[in-house]
Amino acid sequence: MKKQLLSLLAFAGFAFASQAQTATGGKILGSIKDGGIQKIIDAASVSLLKAQDSSLIKIAVTDKEGNFLFENLKDGDYLVLATSVGHAKTYSQSVTINSSARNQQIGTLQLVQAGKNLKEVLVTGKKQFIERKADKTIINVDAMISNTGSTALDVLEKSPGVTVDKDGNISLKGKQGVMIMIDGKPTYLSAPEVSNMLRNMSSNQLDQIEIMTNPSAKYDASGTAGLINIKTKKNKQKGFNGSITEAYGQGFYSKNNNSVSLNYKNGKYNVFSNFGSNYRKSYNDLYILRKFKNANGSIKSILEQNAYKTNTNKSFNAKIGVDFLCNC
Repeated sequence: MKKQLLSLLAFAGFAFASQAQTATGGKILGSIKDGGIQKIIDAASVSLLKAQDSSLIKIAVTDKEGNFLFENLKDGDYLVLATSVGHAKTYSQSVTINSSARNQQIGTLQLVQAGKNLKEVLVTGKKQFIERKADKTIINVDAMISNTGSTALDVLEKSPGVTVDKDGNISLKGKQGVMIMIDGKPTYLSAPEVSNMLRNMSSNQLDQIEIMTNPSAKYDASGTAGLINIKTKKNKQKGFNGSITEAYGQGFYSKNNNSVSLNYKNGKYNVFSNFGSNYRKSYNDLYILRKFKNANGSIKSILEQNAYKTNTNKSFNAKIGVDFLCNC
């Protein structure tokens, strides 16, 4: 009986350690400098890409020392893309995260200043994807073309410092308990409810995402881990107008995200509404093989476990509001 109890405890400890290692994931860290004068580049944009197809995984911003960090990464091959205003973009070598290499240091990426001999200058009103302010980081959603057809949760998950786990819990700089606001108003929803709401919102409904790691005193002190304010678009055109968005994705299973936005403005009144629906199906395929050995190295017992589970999510959301413009 004691041997069985000890074996059970050992198995539970091993399973917990394996689960903790998987949940932690890998890390990729490095720094950015000016390739000419070797000056530290603060607030440079750093993108983490899949090495296979260069698809965007996550975006970070360098700190005051020019350092950056990507955490909780799954096993695979990655590339790092560094960009900054006035400099040509540069890529790192391919980096692999696996069980034998959880933390990867890619060193210093050198950004070379772009050429200044211009034949003509074209000035456009396009905003940068990431803006660094004194008290917050601003994500301009429309500035990144890869956000087209995605959900608000997908955009938030790619934002610097933000992590969304498999249960929909949102953390900022590794801290949970983040206050989520929509257009400056607290949501007062639980973590699963917030993730479901953002999963049903199309990215074309978003204008900006404001990320504050240290909110000012005017915000509720309950958001001790930070604050994320999601600002939606409001059409300023007079009369009645609207838009329809449909997005479809195909992996092992299909997924789709649809939304309708309607707006009517007349004088001082502006009536707006957003309707969205979301469908996605995913799966978990888990295979575990553990071998327990005696003191002499011979195999005592073998545990083999195979589990396959599918998850289907269907949801719908609606938002209706009225703005009154007062010249007082």
